[in-house]
Amino acid sequence: MADTPDTPASPPAARPRTVLMIQTQAENAGAQEISRLVGAGLARRGHAVRHLFFYSRTGGATDLGDVEVCVAARPGNPLAFARFLVETRRRIARIAPDVVLTFQHWGNVLGAPLSRLAGVPAIVANQVSATEVTNGPLRIVDRALGRFGLYDRITVNSDETARLYAGHPAAYRARIVAIPHGFERKKSPLDRAEARRRLDLPQDVELLGCAARLHPTKRLDAAVRLLARMPDRHLALAGQGPDLARLTGFAHELGVAARVHFVGELQPTRVGDFLAALDVFVFPTAAETFGLAGVEAAQAGIPVVAADLPVLREVLACDGAAAALFVDPTDGAAFAAAVDRIFADPGLAADLRRAGAGLDRRFSLDAMVDAYARLIDDVTGGGMR
Repeated sequence: MADTPDTPASPPAARPRTVLMIQTQAENAGAQEISRLVGAGLARRGHAVRHLFFYSRTGGATDLGDVEVCVAARPGNPLAFARFLVETRRRIARIAPDVVLTFQHWGNVLGAPLSRLAGVPAIVANQVSATEVTNGPLRIVDRALGRFGLYDRITVNSDETARLYAGHPAAYRARIVAIPHGFERKKSPLDRAEARRRLDLPQDVELLGCAARLHPTKRLDAAVRLLARMPDRHLALAGQGPDLARLTGFAHELGVAARVHFVGELQPTRVGDFLAALDVFVFPTAAETFGLAGVEAAQAGIPVVAADLPVLREVLACDGAAAALFVDPTDGAAFAAAVDRIFADPGLAADLRRAGAGLDRRFSLDAMVDAYARLIDDVTGGGMR
């Protein structure tokens, strides 16, 4: 189960507002976890928080409390898309929020204009999608929305993400506010054996794992490929997504399918149990704006081997000490060697755990929510338009 640090009572809001969180799809993934945490924190501070998803991808993320889903599935033709736009604007107008927080690229570029059409006075766009998963036309629209004021503020969650917008127009950059992700500690009361039993994972093996959406940008095929070099190790993958069939087929091609375990989508309260089952967390992702899954694993005491991305070097560190080993996961030999180092060197594993333990101080959940609370006070009190 998720374990949250003891914190003082949340300060009441200066003036309670109705806050609407808008996202593309209902599922359990990183952006949804952040909106869940921010929403819960704002509710504790007295705000009325609602969640609106464009469509449902899985059964996840619909237990947030006050949740609405505009349409059952992603619109597949122009008529369905037009109906979706009308329905989404209608729902926003009915909720009549004081402020809308949009998440993900489609959440931003569709949610902001529809919110303006519905009469919402303040909009905060949250840049939580890596540019590698957004197409060029979408980025052009996003740039225009920020430049011409459909976004009142634009949050970024890391220094590396902020650098992506350094070349944007001055009017866009003036709206950017840095709010690093906070997170909920994913500790578990279960020991390794019990965690594996509950997740139907093998006992008495060295188990690698990753919690991520099954998508090509996560490069989970690199994790599967590790097993061809490690005949006695197993891999557990928690998540769902469009890459499941390809990854399954790839595991069969390599002859390692019996050692790859697809756990499926997990509720946030079960992620800690999944981490408790692992020996090493592998994170071969090609692109992140923050890398929440890696940070959660490192703080939970699981040694992490991560892709050598600038943003992961930024966030997977505490007090100058790295909380992960960094490697090019497309270099299979180097990736395998990094994993081998952790198993062979208990001192190295202990150093990584020690650095990871401080990440909840560096990325405080309360600090994140406080920053959003101040931002809401700002934009609803006559801030920049």
